Amino acid sequence: MTQQTDCCIVGGGPAGATLALLLARKGISVTLLEGQKNFERDFRGDSLHSVVMELMDELGLSERLLQLKHTKLDSITIQDSNGFNTVTNFKYLNTQYPYITLIPNQQFIEFIIDEAKRYPNFHLVMGAKVQKLIEEDGIIRGVAYYEEDSWQEVRAKLTVGADGRSSRVRSLANFEPIKISTPVDVVWFRLPRRVDEPEGVLLRTGEGGIIGMADRSEYWQISYIIPKGSYSKLRSLGLKAIQDSVTKLVPELADRIELLQNWNQFALLSVEASRLERWFRPGLLLIGDAAHVMSPFGGVGISYAIQDAIAAANVLIKPLQVGEVNVQQLAAVQRQRDLPTRLIQKYQALVQNQLLTATNVSKPSQLPRLISRLPILRDLPAKLIAFGLWPARLQN
Repeated sequence: MTQQTDCCIVGGGPAGATLALLLARKGISVTLLEGQKNFERDFRGDSLHSVVMELMDELGLSERLLQLKHTKLDSITIQDSNGFNTVTNFKYLNTQYPYITLIPNQQFIEFIIDEAKRYPNFHLVMGAKVQKLIEEDGIIRGVAYYEEDSWQEVRAKLTVGADGRSSRVRSLANFEPIKISTPVDVVWFRLPRRVDEPEGVLLRTGEGGIIGMADRSEYWQISYIIPKGSYSKLRSLGLKAIQDSVTKLVPELADRIELLQNWNQFALLSVEASRLERWFRPGLLLIGDAAHVMSPFGGVGISYAIQDAIAAANVLIKPLQVGEVNVQQLAAVQRQRDLPTRLIQKYQALVQNQLLTATNVSKPSQLPRLISRLPILRDLPAKLIAFGLWPARLQN
């Protein structure tokens, strides 16, 4: 069975769903293919930065979005042997949204897709696992996927791969990412949070390692940073070892650490960072993690993916309305987003290295204290995290 559409988007994450909405509201027919049967994902990014909230406001969606259960983070504080230092404070940003909005990824995506469903030219297919690209005369003309014991085809003027860090579309297009060295992985877990405990994001560093604690109102979402590839060794030591390590860094969690009773309560994030030298082929564009995998430091992955979608919509709406998209237009999308992406990845690497330095108790990094004392340095990380080098703004 063959379907025809203007734009076929593979991947129903933040980038794919947002681009689908931006195109559908301009009358462009969009088919969004999501490989899973639902959007339930545990320990996925849930950080909506100021630039994303400003987009929601421009679309008239921010008030309804903020009616969903959420928390607001206005600072990031690090504690090392020098004491507590607020290294990122969003309160000083010149925006209506001087904070990071934390909304579960599933709820945000479902919110965006429900909005897209208001347009009759939007079509969503769940459980559509793309198996091949349709290529004719060197141009990608769509995709083929398997659904309910039969092959389906979607033919489109433009195919967009927004299917994440393990992108099937990227693999089928024979794109090879340039990998950036990351010496750590992250183990995620949750513990209850008391109402009298601090708000925001807290980072604890010391001889025992690094722990990040993100306030999720009723609970702490905790990221325990470990050396790359050491998770199997950690598990072999048993739950008591990780409980002891966590409470060594965060003693106040000792009264609830035994709530961690089995390894199913933990999730491993294999930290990756990479980028493509080229994001496109004739008829095909990659955005979000499919084009550049972000480290979790700063939680900017969703923000940069959605800004890719904004840039793509700005460039491609008119070509999709009047005819085919050419490679010059696809290249224009990458030109807008490539440099900001490279720079934030360098910044993430800097932050990561400073955190690792902070685990050296005998010689802690002086950068957190310097940042907290100088306003010019205090405001720079907040702006970079909240908006990027230069934010993508909707033009249509």
